[in-house]
Amino acid sequence: MKVTDVDLVMSAVDPKQYPTTGYPEIGFLGRSNVGKSSLTNVLINRRDYAHTSGQPGKTQTLNFYEINHALYFVDVPGYGYAKVSKTEREKWATMIETYLTQRETLRGVINLIDGRHQPSDYDLQMRDWLDYYHIPVLYVATKVDKLAKSKVPQQQQMLRRELELEDDEPLVMFSAKTKLGKDQIEAWIEQQTQA
Repeated sequence: MKVTDVDLVMSAVDPKQYPTTGYPEIGFLGRSNVGKSSLTNVLINRRDYAHTSGQPGKTQTLNFYEINHALYFVDVPGYGYAKVSKTEREKWATMIETYLTQRETLRGVINLIDGRHQPSDYDLQMRDWLDYYHIPVLYVATKVDKLAKSKVPQQQQMLRRELELEDDEPLVMFSAKTKLGKDQIEAWIEQQTQA
């Protein structure tokens, strides 16, 4: 997937604001600070195009990145961030649920989990929820460069077991630093958006 053109076309909070081009879309999900922006930057070959922040809960809107005038990457606010008010969290949840369940151009989501730890309760809830709605998912375990190389295979096994992934459900071990897993993620996106 050669990205030649990227444009952050809009930040939306409501379906009336979504793009109307009809391009296929891939959503990027994950807990706050799991590395959604870092993954986006790796995939679009730009260093800081998607703003990364050390402060969790920074993304508060659905950010639509137009790629090559052919598809959108949609950065979704991180789930499970406790330092915003309950009202604010509920508002985000409604916005995210509306997007994921009603958007006809959504072709699948990339659900990021922190590859260094066990999946959180939020990760497991999101897995159940995506399953329930039959949304195609690619699980991506981030920050694996922070693990010893010898630990990566057993960490991958543990994550598959905890997430209760079937044999045909992919889990990619990814590092924004070393680009490990980038090709597999691009191949999945192409497969989802060509259909």
